[in-house]
Amino acid sequence: MAEVTSQMVKELREMTQAGMMDCKKALIEAEGDIEKAVEWLREKGLAAAAKKASRIAAEGMVTSYVTPDAQIGVVVEVNCETDFVANTDNFKGFCAKIASHIAKANPADVEALLSQPFADDPSKTITDLISDATVAIGEKISVRRFARYAAAAGVVETYIHMGGKIGVMVEVNNDKPETFTNDAFKTYYHDLTLQIAAARPTSVNKSEVPTDTLDKEKEILRAQALNEGKPEKIVDKMVEGRIEKYYKEVCLVEQPFVKDPEKSITQYTQEVAKAIGATIAPVKFVRFERGEGIEKRQENLADEIAKMSK
Repeated sequence: MAEVTSQMVKELREMTQAGMMDCKKALIEAEGDIEKAVEWLREKGLAAAAKKASRIAAEGMVTSYVTPDAQIGVVVEVNCETDFVANTDNFKGFCAKIASHIAKANPADVEALLSQPFADDPSKTITDLISDATVAIGEKISVRRFARYAAAAGVVETYIHMGGKIGVMVEVNNDKPETFTNDAFKTYYHDLTLQIAAARPTSVNKSEVPTDTLDKEKEILRAQALNEGKPEKIVDKMVEGRIEKYYKEVCLVEQPFVKDPEKSITQYTQEVAKAIGATIAPVKFVRFERGEGIEKRQENLADEIAKMSK
């Protein structure tokens, strides 16, 4: 019998999108014959994933995982083709496995994630897991993106909105570990996730706003002021005033607190810090919205009927 090499397994995997272990088994059964191995996979229904590879997966969910001590957190977007599948227990269970794995294995990026052995079953890679789920669920499934935080001097919190449409994660520093479980502090950092979900900030504070973004905004505001007929000599002062308003829109700590718009997030932070006797501050956050930026396939009824009649 011909030796089954890793290159042969890789080639068969690329041809069929079946799992690595399934490809190896197929090659053994086919005694190294690639074509027979493809047939074997098709007969077993394991090459079905290949047929779905070109489909657009823009539905799905953003899910999260946080360790019990709130020290490590993950948000991950996993896509499928329909909202029907996204709401099934099988798909939700698969997403939970991916989030948990990322927390444990700490992959550098999606590419690294796909090649990692699955933390709960090292005989399979994450790519194998995706292929198995694609076959079992019946739709193209892909892991689009993820973020993983490990708190250096505080806690990590996540929030999932509308069943997976929006996912938020925030890391918050606290110099008094004994207050990590304080109810006021726990309410505070959870409130931050709600704030980020609702108010959509793009940075934590003013210093994090990219210079080119700020310059572009000033250019736009200056043009607006001139178009309003404002005198040239006061335009620069007007722009500075409007930039402060812009900061309140895009910077988390400058935003009005959604639960009490009379105070800013900075003021809310100061209140909680005083109440628990600690120095606290949001460090970083991420906000994922399911399917954002993915172009969904648009087909009208006439096109579908025409395709069916061919």
